Amino acid sequence: MNGRPGRRAVEERVPGLREELGLDFVVANGENAADGLGITPKIADALLASGVDVITLGNHVWRRREIIPYLSGTDRVEEAKRETPVIVVDFHGEATSEKVALARYLDGQVTAVFGTHTHVQTNDARVQPGGTAALSDAGMTGPHDSVIGVKAELAIQRMRTGIPVRFETAEGGVRLEGALLECDGSGRATSCETFRVSV
Repeated sequence: MNGRPGRRAVEERVPGLREELGLDFVVANGENAADGLGITPKIADALLASGVDVITLGNHVWRRREIIPYLSGTDRVEEAKRETPVIVVDFHGEATSEKVALARYLDGQVTAVFGTHTHVQTNDARVQPGGTAALSDAGMTGPHDSVIGVKAELAIQRMRTGIPVRFETAEGGVRLEGALLECDGSGRATSCETFRVSV
């Protein structure tokens, strides 16, 4: 999710979507939740309180030093691996080819491999022959009247001039994007599709 608009969308819509769509478990990538760079303990707690079960992160996580002790105090992943056959991998990277390759490599070993980081939802949701769901990028929850969540004029200025500009989160066209995954009791995916909800 990207900045305050993305957080607001999650906090306002996830409780209702859990009921409407019958969601058993919600995973959210929160690496841009704090004004587009990183996440804070306060934001993480608010997301978890709103109905998100697990928050994944990415390359901007260390931009907020206060998250380091928060992360070191959690054993969520290790505990989960012992309790469930359902394993979802968040591959946070640029190249779709690398995401597709990892999904193929892990086919039959994990429930799903979902890509994040590019903020642009791809149209390749599928269940592979071995029972692993895959999607190159789950998309962005945040302002889509933007350049991947940033005010367009600032992103364009930086691209045109090469001069660093402080990015600001855009506000308009907020959407919640992601993937809906169904699996059986063994952790094998049975269906995977993208979804998009305007906020």
